[in-house]
Amino acid sequence: MRDPLLEVEDLDVYYGKSQALDGVSLTVERGEIGGIVGPNGAGKTTLLDAVAGFLDYGGTIRFNGRDVADLNPQQLVNDGLIYCTEDRDLFPFFSVHENLLMGAQFREDRDAVRADLEMVYDLFPRLDDRRDQEAQTMSGGEQQMLAVGRALMGDPELLVLDEPTLGLAPVIIDDISDAIETLNDQGQTLLLVEQNATFALRHAHRLSLLESGRVELSGSAAEFQNNDYITEAYVGIH
Repeated sequence: MRDPLLEVEDLDVYYGKSQALDGVSLTVERGEIGGIVGPNGAGKTTLLDAVAGFLDYGGTIRFNGRDVADLNPQQLVNDGLIYCTEDRDLFPFFSVHENLLMGAQFREDRDAVRADLEMVYDLFPRLDDRRDQEAQTMSGGEQQMLAVGRALMGDPELLVLDEPTLGLAPVIIDDISDAIETLNDQGQTLLLVEQNATFALRHAHRLSLLESGRVELSGSAAEFQNNDYITEAYVGIH
């Protein structure tokens, strides 16, 4: 039985007269990992910015069955749509612990916040070891863990990750990979946006291929893995 958490239908986005997204549609079901793959400049981040309430758009976006056209980004966060951007947007002079607490600043359930804080430290032991370290002094991989951890502190129904492996060392990618699987095993719904198609195929249940602002292919991970164009153009398997 379908249980869509995020539904995007016929989404159009323009920057001035230039069309960035053209009729994009996709669905993320509750409890699954949805994936969006495509080259740089395909419109992936534009799509996420629209979903998160930062851009005007044509078409329809529904979150948890509700049309979100009249909601601003903060209202979407309050409703459980948490967007971890490619830029990470950390507070550079704040400690790890302070950055994590900032992710929970609008929550009033303090006992649950404390429990989620320990959950994040369990998920990323490197952060536990660096609780008092300023974010700006951490490696890129550690900062990515912190960005994901801070997003989790918002208690997301949908956790949206934009390019979580970009520029990271393989050992850190493995840590991020393990965290994604652990979260999904615990029931977390995720939307994973990646140029790294191999990583996306490893985790996503269903995917969409975005090219030049259009969805050119949608299907299950198995369908993507068995598609010659996907494997030759994005995975490199011949």
